[in-house]
Amino acid sequence: LYKPRGVVTTTSDDKKRKTVLDLLETNKRLYPVGRLDYDTTGLLLLTNDGELTNLLIHPKNNIDKVYVAKINGIMNAKEIKTLENGVIIDGVKTSKCKVKVRKIDKKNNNSLVQIIIHEGKNHQVKKMFNAINYEVLKLKREKLAFLDLSGLKPGEYRKLNIKEVKKLYSLK
Repeated sequence: LYKPRGVVTTTSDDKKRKTVLDLLETNKRLYPVGRLDYDTTGLLLLTNDGELTNLLIHPKNNIDKVYVAKINGIMNAKEIKTLENGVIIDGVKTSKCKVKVRKIDKKNNNSLVQIIIHEGKNHQVKKMFNAINYEVLKLKREKLAFLDLSGLKPGEYRKLNIKEVKKLYSLK
């Protein structure tokens, strides 16, 4: 699913907000694999396969989660290294990650930064940037393992084929 902004990653919402399940045409019981914040867009996998969910979300399996963040300001090499080596969020140091500045907008003093993590802590990417004094203005998950958003617009989804499911299982 290409999760749009303004949709909650849950199966039901007591505040009556639109949920990711509202975007699907299915009568199967599906659950999100991990979470994307209300204002975060991008790739979200939904499944009824608990074993696959655990494989994809457990940090020990080192499954790449690729995000692109629009941040206020322009990072320097030292700050990139600091993020890559892990920062303290909620009293715990994050695992090593990969960071690449994709685009710098000097006029508006912001940057597009790609970050590849293997964990999925609550608000992790936002908190990581915040730990080095940058605010995330927009956040999008572009990839989960080898899956990406190719051919999808926000709110659209597609079913995985059997080859993709087998490839996901082969990642352990």
